Amino acid sequence: MKALVYHGPNQKSWEDVPDPQIQKPTDVIVKIETTTICGTDLHILKGDVPAVAEGRILGHEGVGTITEVGSAVSNLAVGDRVILSCVSACGRCDYCKKGMFSHCLGDEGASGIGWIFGHLIDGTQAEYVRVPYAETSVYKMPDGVSPQEGTLLSDILPTGHEIGVQYGGVKAGDVVAVVGVGPVGLAAVVTSQLYGPSRVIAIDVDANRLEQAKTFGATDGVLSTDADWKEQVLALTDGLGVDVAIEAVGIPQTFAMVLDMVRPGGHVANVGVHGKGVDLPLDSLWIQNIRITMGLVNTNTTGTLLKLVAQKKLAVEKFVSHTFNLQDIEEAYDTFSRAAETKALKVMLNA
Repeated sequence: MKALVYHGPNQKSWEDVPDPQIQKPTDVIVKIETTTICGTDLHILKGDVPAVAEGRILGHEGVGTITEVGSAVSNLAVGDRVILSCVSACGRCDYCKKGMFSHCLGDEGASGIGWIFGHLIDGTQAEYVRVPYAETSVYKMPDGVSPQEGTLLSDILPTGHEIGVQYGGVKAGDVVAVVGVGPVGLAAVVTSQLYGPSRVIAIDVDANRLEQAKTFGATDGVLSTDADWKEQVLALTDGLGVDVAIEAVGIPQTFAMVLDMVRPGGHVANVGVHGKGVDLPLDSLWIQNIRITMGLVNTNTTGTLLKLVAQKKLAVEKFVSHTFNLQDIEEAYDTFSRAAETKALKVMLNA
C-alpha cells in the first residue's frame, strides 16, 4: 500500500510500505476513506515530538471501512464504516475505567500513553491501517454523518471541547478568549457555545482567521499583533480580564498572553502542543487564584459530540476548507503548512 512516512525532521514521503496485518485478536484492519492533517503532524515534522521514530506512518484521524477483524472482535464486522479515535483505549486498565483514555496502560506503543497512531505505532495517513483495541477505540458511523464530519470527530472536536472548554470550566455568562483560531481553537469556539458564554473572543495573528472565527460563533476578534491587544480584550470584559483563556497554539508567547488576560479566579486552559518550555511567573500568579489546566484529549466526549453532529446541533461542515485525493497528500501538507496564505483550516484527503 501507499502511506505518508516520516523520515526525520522536515522529511516525509508518500511511498510504498507493507500492508498492515492483524497482530492481536482485538485488532481490525480499516481501509481509509477519509483522513486529514493535524497541527500536531506539523509539530512532529518540526522535530517537536522526538518519540516519533523515523519510518513511522503519520496521521491519527480518519474514517474508513473494516476489511478484516481479529478473532476476539465480536461487535464489529467486515464492512462496518467507523470513525477512528486519535486516542486508543484498551478499555480494561484503571485509567480507561475512569474515562482517562489518554493514559491507557495497554501495551500498544507505550504503557500510559493513549495517543499512539502516528506517534508510537503506524497511523492513518495511509491506504490501510491496523487499529488496536478496536471495540473500544472506534465509533460506528451513523446515518447522516459524512466521512469528513466523522474525521473531525477523530481529534479536533473532542480536543477543543475537553481540553479547552471542559477543562477551562466554561459556564453560562462567561467571557471566553481563544488564542489561536486554527482548527482546534475553532473547535473550542464552536463547542464553548454548548455552555452559554456571554462572549467568545477570538485572538490570532491572521485577520482572515478572525473573520472565519466569527462564522463559527466568536462574538469578537482581536489581532494579537496590535500593540494594544490586551486593552482591546479588557474593553470587552468589565476591565478585570476574561473568565476563561484558552491557549491553542503551543508557543511561549501565546502562553504568556493567556496568563496576562485572565482575571483573578479565572481559568487558563492550555490546549496547544508545546515543543519547548515556558516561563511560569509563580511569584505573581500565586496570589491571583488562577487555575491552569492542560492535557492530552481523552476522547471521552466523542460519543456525545457525534450525536450532536448527527442531529445537526453542531455545525461543523465549515471546518473543511480544502479537499485533496489521498495520493496528493504532500501537496495537502504544503497547503496546510501555509495556512496564512492559503486560508486552510482542515484539509481533507479522500481515498
